[in-house]
This record gives sequence, C-alpha cells and structure tokens, in this order.
Amino acid sequence: MTDASDILVERLIAWGVDTIFGLPGDGINGVFEALRKQKEKIRFIHVRHEEAAAFMACAYAKFTGRLGVCIATSGPGGIHLLNGLYDAKMDHAPVLAITGLQHSDLIGTFTQQDVALDKLFIDVASYNERVMNGAHMESVADLAIRTALTSRGVAHITIPVDVQVQEVKKGRSERNPVHHTSAVPAYFEQMPSRIELEHAADILNRGSKIAILAGQGALHATHELEELAEMLGAPIIKALLGKAAVPDDSPYTTGGIGLLGTEPSQDAIEGCDTLMMVGTSFPYIEFLPEPGSIKCVQVDIDPQRISLRHPADVALVGDSKSCLRALLPLLQQHDMGFLEKAQKAKADWLKLMEERGTRDDKPMKPQVVGWELGKRIPSNAIVASDSGTITTWWARYVPALRGQKHSCSGNLATMACGLPYAIAAAVAYPDRPVFCIIGDGGLSMLLGELITVAAYKLNIKIIVIKNNTLGQIKWEQMVFLGNPEYACDLFPADFVTIARGCGIEAIQIEDPKTCGAQLDGVIGRPGPVLIEAVVDEFTPPMPAKIKASQALKLAEALVRGEPNRSKIVLTNAHDKVRELV
Repeated sequence: MTDASDILVERLIAWGVDTIFGLPGDGINGVFEALRKQKEKIRFIHVRHEEAAAFMACAYAKFTGRLGVCIATSGPGGIHLLNGLYDAKMDHAPVLAITGLQHSDLIGTFTQQDVALDKLFIDVASYNERVMNGAHMESVADLAIRTALTSRGVAHITIPVDVQVQEVKKGRSERNPVHHTSAVPAYFEQMPSRIELEHAADILNRGSKIAILAGQGALHATHELEELAEMLGAPIIKALLGKAAVPDDSPYTTGGIGLLGTEPSQDAIEGCDTLMMVGTSFPYIEFLPEPGSIKCVQVDIDPQRISLRHPADVALVGDSKSCLRALLPLLQQHDMGFLEKAQKAKADWLKLMEERGTRDDKPMKPQVVGWELGKRIPSNAIVASDSGTITTWWARYVPALRGQKHSCSGNLATMACGLPYAIAAAVAYPDRPVFCIIGDGGLSMLLGELITVAAYKLNIKIIVIKNNTLGQIKWEQMVFLGNPEYACDLFPADFVTIARGCGIEAIQIEDPKTCGAQLDGVIGRPGPVLIEAVVDEFTPPMPAKIKASQALKLAEALVRGEPNRSKIVLTNAHDKVRELV
C-alpha cells in the first residue's frame, strides 16, 4: 500500500532532495517510516533541537543553492522550528518545513499537543498548507517545493498523524487525477529592457565618484563586479551577507559597511555622487547617502526590493550576473581617482587592523583571535559566524578569500545560528574544511549540537570567543542608550571540558603570544575541534566611524554608574592612544 508519507518522500526525491534535518516524534512518525524505507536516497541528519534543524535547512540552502528541508513533530517540535524558519524567510533561503498534526478527528478539541501549526506559520511561510487526505499529498508537496524555490522563502506542510499513513486512493475527487503535477523545475530569467539598460548606463557614465554596494544577490557575480569596478573606477562595498561576493584581497573592495564595516567603505559611501546597488537590500539606512543627494542605480531580482532603502533613479530587475553582463558593454571607462583614493584608505585601515590584531597584552584581545585565524583559514573553506560581538571580529578580521563561502544570520541577526550553519555546511560539503566562529552566548543556546558534530564526525573547527558576557547587548546598552550595562554577564562555562565530554578534541587559548602556534596545532587536523579563546570582555565592537552622539552616550553610561567603568575607560583610552601613535 502506498500512503501519503510515501508520496511525500517520493516527491522530495523527484525534486532532488537528498538531506533532511530534524527530530522524530509520535506526531510525525508516519513520515519517518517513509524516510526509513528510502534511507538509501535521502539521508536524515538527527539533531538535538528542532531550532537547529531549521537553521541547518536555511544554511544548507544558502551554501548549496538547493532546497533545504527540516522536519519536526506536532506541537512543540513544530514550534521550535520557527526561529530558524524566520532566518530563512528574512535572508531569502528556500526551505521546506514538514510538521505533524494530531489525529484529524481530534484537531481543535484540546487534545495533547493540539497546536494548529498551519495557523502558527502564516507569517513565516510563503506557502502553508494542511494536508487533508492521502490524495491531497502529491499536489501539495509539489506546489510547496516549487513555491519555496521560486519565492526563495519558506514553505510549510503539516500533516495529521492519521493522514500520514492514509492510502493515497482514499478521498480522491474526479478533479484530482493522479500525477497532474510534476517536479519539472521552472526557470525564469527576467532581463531589463534595452531602454532601462541604456538609462542605467547613462547615469553611471555621467557619474564621477561611483560606489558599488554588493550583497547576497551578487555572490555568484564576482567576475562581473570586478569588471564593473574596473570600468567605473568604483570601490566595491559589501553588505554582510555579500562578504564573499568579492574576495577581501581584491584591489576593488574596501570591505564591509555599517556597524561591522570599515572606515574606507563608509568614506566611499559618503563621498560618492552615484551609488550602484547590486543584489542587496542592506537594512541600515543610516549608513547610506541622504535620499536625493546622489544618483542611484539598483539591480535586484525582486522588484519589491527596488527603492526600499534608497530611491533608485533606474531599476534593473533580474539576476545580478545577467544584468551586469548586459550592462557592461554600454559603460565608458572612468578615471580611477576615486578608486585609488579608496585603495589608499583601505591600506591605512588594514594597518590599523593589523595593529589591533597583533597586540600581545593580556587579557587577550578578541581581534587577535580573528587576525590569527584569518591568516590560517584555507581558500576552500566554508566559514559560518554567529551573531554578537563575534560578528564584528569575523567581518573585519577574517578575510573572505576567492573560493570560500561565508554566511551568517543577516537580517534576523539571531544568536545560536553559527553551529547549525557549520553543521549544514559540513554535511553538504564533506570534502571541505568548515569553520564556526561563535560567542559563548550563542554556543550556549544550542550547546547540544556539539553532540551532533561528534556523532557525525564532522570536519568543523569551532572557535568560541569567550568573554563571559553578552557583549553586543552590553555595548548597545551603553553606546546607544547611555545606560549602565545590566543582566549581560554569563556564568563562565568550561567549553573545553564540555566538548571533550561530547567526544570532541578541544583546547584553550588565552595568551596572544601563543595564539597562532596553538591554532597551527589543530586547524589542519581532520574531524571536529573546539577552540576556546578567552578574551578581554571590555573591548567594544565599535563602528568604524564613531559618532559624537555615541561617545556621549558611553560617557553618560559611565557617569550613571556603569559597574566596570574604570576598566572600560582604561581599555578604550589605551586603544585610542595606540591608534594615534
């Protein structure tokens, strides 16, 4: 007998799905039996928390460009998926979530785990459907998968436990013939018109100080971005999710933008007369030029994103790579003065980064870990970052090399994503080294996934920046609100012992003088290693260009009774003196 769950798994296979992340449970066991029968074609990655499964599905989609799939039981299992699914929604990663429901004749009667997950998932999912009977399964599965892929978002199927094992013939209507849907992919390569291309070229050809802002949508357009920069004499500034769009050692890029960005990038944005946005809807409007002060050309595959952050004078709607290839022949060669000025500023910035990253005073500065790690990550590596102060150290000190993949939770900026992202990368690319850069706060949230790393013997190097505090929150309280820090300290967990208890090799680094040598001793080893780097908790992840208002807020926090004011004043005064010398 072929039941609804068999059909679901068959459709997944037809669409090319070969990996699913999740946890079993009595509300989804019908689907798990179908997965068991097809285990040679679909591998199931058993995680320790459903939130991690959703993060893994999101990261799998980001790193591979394929559909990410996660599965959870009814009630609490499905609820746990939500944070990771919002990460996928907000970063445009195609993900399918499969959940169970209680028996169809008990739904809405206050039975155990009676949560209407289809109602709960209304906001997060582009497609969200409850399967009504066995005959309903095939068309729902095909449409859910197609929607996730074409909308680059979340699709959700929830299936009552009795329907999961219901024969597919049961309940079939005459309007629902067998196999009236298919798994044939549909590709739509929208291209702007010739008039729009010429209009964009005219604006760019008239510009004298052009800056390019590239994001996640331009990750596959590295060559085109560099050609564009060479033609326009334009520095390439990268939104965080676009970190790997152009390698950091390229002469055309000045690095990131925003709170985690670089000073030469901010100078280029502030000094340009024309901005070209490629594959990005960078959310921090305050770092962009004032509306109406410059000309703007925007390239994006999603027309809804046009003029979302800055008013575009012309929009090129389509794939970034294809649009740039069509635009390049229409452009004139520009003077290189603006780019050369940015390149000089970048060289000065890198000297400052080296100065901060090579300090040998104790306690060890977090920049030292980033600097030493950045010199050692191989060019075929995949790097995942968590959210917090560590995002700054990754963004500024760990360069993206040509051939690498880098990612994080961009728009949701959620903690706890780093380790699941790394697990997904290691599962998708078992022949590539994976690096997870994470804080002690983020690691603590999904600490159980260390067991997943050990269970699958994944080749992940987990670098825990341990400062025993929720550092980003601490500095936000002080620098943005002018309040003394409150409720940010963390109990100092021993992550080395915890990792070893999970069967993972682990070391601790606390001396900046031995940091590089200790990293050399473990980075090249096969299999998982946890590196606990104990760092100074009073080193702030400040913006590249500190505003007077931010300095005043920090001073206000110190005056109002910041408990660590003497250490903060000493650390920051010392840092500023070193920069000026």
